[in-house]
Parts: sequence; C-alpha cells; structure tokens
Amino acid sequence: MPMKTLVQLAALCGILAMPAAQAAQFKVLLFTKTAGWHHEAVHEGVTAIQALGKLHDFEVFWTADAGRVMNDAELAKYQAVVFLLTTGDVLDDRQQAAFERYIRRGGGYVGVHSAADTEYGWPWYTKMVGHMFHIHPEVQTAVLKVEQRNFPGMERFAPRSLATDEWYEYGPPRAKLNYLLSVDESTYKPEADWGDKKGKGMGAFHPVAWYQDYDGGRAFYTGLGHLAATYRDPVFRHHLYGGIYWAATGKGFRAD
Repeated sequence: MPMKTLVQLAALCGILAMPAAQAAQFKVLLFTKTAGWHHEAVHEGVTAIQALGKLHDFEVFWTADAGRVMNDAELAKYQAVVFLLTTGDVLDDRQQAAFERYIRRGGGYVGVHSAADTEYGWPWYTKMVGHMFHIHPEVQTAVLKVEQRNFPGMERFAPRSLATDEWYEYGPPRAKLNYLLSVDESTYKPEADWGDKKGKGMGAFHPVAWYQDYDGGRAFYTGLGHLAATYRDPVFRHHLYGGIYWAATGKGFRAD
C-alpha cells in the first residue's frame, strides 16, 4: 500500500477513535426583553452568564425576541429560562400560556433584579416571582445578610457583608418563599419619594433573594444586579450560577 494511503488511513482511524464531544450539562435560555426601563447593565449581565456557561459547561442562548422562543417547541430545548433585567409587559397572551406550560412540565425560572418589575398584569407570573417591585431609593452601600447558606451558590457569601446596589422595596409576598439574602435597612437610607409613589423600606426583614418550587417547576429570584460592575463580582456571579444550577437541575447543596 502506498505510504500516502497509509498516512491517510492512520489519520482517519485516529479521527474515528476520538471520543464524541460531550454534551453540555444543561441548556439555558437568556431572555432580556424590556418594555420599560432598559438597564445599562444588560450587556454586562449577558457577558457574565455566557462566561458562567463556559466555566460550568452549560449552553446559553441569548435573545430579546419573545416571538422566537416563547413557544412550546423552543422552550422544550431548555432546562431553565433567565429573565435578565426584563421590564414591563414582555410577553403576549399566547407566549404567557406557553411559558406556563413550560414551568408545569418541570422547567426552571431565574429572575434577576428588574424581573420583579415585569408583567404586573400576569398573576401567575407575579406569584412565581414571589415579590413584585414597588420603589427604590438611590444606589447605596448597605449590609447584605445571609438568611440561608444551604443552597447552591450561597457558600461564598460572608454572614454579613458590604454590598452596593439599588435596593428594591417590594410589595407583600405572593407565595410561600424560601429566603436566601436580606438587606439590613439600618445600614442605608431606604426612603424614596417619586411624587405619586413613596417608599419607606420594608422594616425589620427586607428580602433580597429567594426561591420556591412553583407549579411543577422551580423559581429563583435575586434582587442584586442593578450595576454593570456587579456582574464582574465573583461572589455575585457564583450566587447567580447557583440559582441557574438549581433552577435547571433541581439539585440542592449543603454548605454546613
């Protein structure tokens, strides 16, 4: 057999012997549509979640086009859907119905910051988020407190730590929630006055992040993430990954 043919055959055998590329752990739909305020941090947030996908071996598909992905066939491709800095009325009735079916089939939801300022007129969604946004004061540094460590992504937070964000004041809970983080209102000025809307804080317990099993699926929310630079904070990124991991897989974690 000619030497060239032997070389080609050897190369082919090497290719055939290579293991097939491993599939990613899971797939995540990253949804960033806004129909109200548009946060400057959106692109930093997208970059952070894409980097988490590379670090933790999960696929990320990013879009703001609800018509493209909010249907049964497309949603079935993903184990979790992240509403990153969404605002306002972002889904029509048909898209809402498809997303409800997705969660009922065991899908996962992750809401980041203004995901709580989204779809006020959709009661199913507001119950899934858990608390809806009411008002916020100016961005300030405050003390962030851990309420529960035994959840994915919580183990890197100090029990009390300084954090700077736009501290949302929320309305009352719309479901029974498991709280992960809170903010100490005695460490910043929670008052806000927008003329027709006013806020004075939430009192002794001011939640920031939480999760729940919801309507056959899973829902995680964090109020952190207003500032673009926050998405470069490794502790916050790990917190965000923990929520994505749990929403996508249902797997827990014990820090203690």
